[in-house]
Amino acid sequence: MVSVELDICPLLFDLSVLAIAIYMPLAAFFRVSRGISRHEKCMFMNRCEVPFTLKVFKMLYQNYQLVSNLSDPVRLFAESAQTVLQTWNDNQGVSPLRKMTAYYEQIALLGFTHHCPPFNIEPISVEGGQKVEVFESKVLELSFCNLIRFKKNVNQVLPRILLVAPMSGHFATLLRGTIQTLVQDHDVYITDWLNIRDIPLSKGEFGLDTYIQTVMDCLAHLGSGVHLMGVCQPTVACLAAASILSEDKSDHVPASLILMAGPIDTRINPTKVNELAISKPISWFKQNLVGSVPLQFKGSGRMVYPGFLQLTAFLNMNLERHKKSFRDLLEHRIKGEDERADLIRDFYREYFAIMDLSADFYLETVENIFQKHQLPNAEMRFKGRLVNPSNIRKTFLLTVEGERDDICGIGQTLAAQDLCTKIPAYMKIHHLQAGVGHYGVFSGKRWSAQIYPVLRSMTHSVT
Repeated sequence: MVSVELDICPLLFDLSVLAIAIYMPLAAFFRVSRGISRHEKCMFMNRCEVPFTLKVFKMLYQNYQLVSNLSDPVRLFAESAQTVLQTWNDNQGVSPLRKMTAYYEQIALLGFTHHCPPFNIEPISVEGGQKVEVFESKVLELSFCNLIRFKKNVNQVLPRILLVAPMSGHFATLLRGTIQTLVQDHDVYITDWLNIRDIPLSKGEFGLDTYIQTVMDCLAHLGSGVHLMGVCQPTVACLAAASILSEDKSDHVPASLILMAGPIDTRINPTKVNELAISKPISWFKQNLVGSVPLQFKGSGRMVYPGFLQLTAFLNMNLERHKKSFRDLLEHRIKGEDERADLIRDFYREYFAIMDLSADFYLETVENIFQKHQLPNAEMRFKGRLVNPSNIRKTFLLTVEGERDDICGIGQTLAAQDLCTKIPAYMKIHHLQAGVGHYGVFSGKRWSAQIYPVLRSMTHSVT
């Protein structure tokens, strides 16, 4: 009888916590929306089919932050309780303590954080089976990003690669697996974008031009002979930067350009993401998805596309899969299958670490890249200058796509091959990876075993 009570009590407690967590944001929304009609409230809850006023949306961000501030102690308590219970776990079958630990883990994970997780790049194996450390260092500080270097502890000159991380709601640590693979044979540098809500307005605005300029500044800092690699969203900025530098006959033209699963031409095999971008006028995105940073942050007053809205949209795209993942996490933890549970937990710790996007950058990306297709239409401009990929002549080009990519359809990245008309055929490579989706292009087993060897072969042969 006692064991049954111990088994049920934590579940009842956690259900009450979940009820509070669910009630609070709903209450916040309805407090904000007293001036909205009942029909509009219902439609908002049904995936925002009816837009509400910009003033209400801005208040919604403030209320989201209020809810976040109030719920953080609950999650911290759950995380602490989980840690304590893990030390008491007797590892003897399915015990009440193990179930309580699993329940608390669920509560601790159910929340977003705006803090960048550590990269935690693991030691690399070298010849003879010896493990060597990977050194991480900050080599350049810019207004909107830091340039971080990763190098294994060996006396060897390796090809340098500038990895441009996407600015799409997550931190650069989302590319941890990409770095872990690249650093085996490269001196790796990555753009570690800062959370825009922590950057004062005095630092200036951040738009698509600033994004491209930052890539060029990083190349200038590193000097000649660098390989430029863009993953997803920054493929456009990387191609634009290489085009401008080539036109200027700069010493910083990249030795090779590696474009991974990016939206070069979204008219080709459009995905649901692409269709959403053209389903509404740009004014709709500005009115319904842009708000101001709350007063408690350094970037107070900046107009942003909030991280919590971005991640909510991504979650809704595959909601059943995410719900199943949390059920699997609970089941694995209760059964003592900790390795499998840890993989799921670590993924969501990273996935729920979010950052806001500058409104200027977000809206310009939607309008210029997804709606007007300026790059493939030869209409894209950088600080008033036409971006012309046909100016690229001496840079090797590698494009990579995933067969099952539901974010960037097959052919969208390959389009760069056609735009770069002056690059000789022998300097162009395209790789279509079978059996992988979007993230599989730059992370996971197939990335390491099948895609990376193609990349490594090119970077080590280009001088």
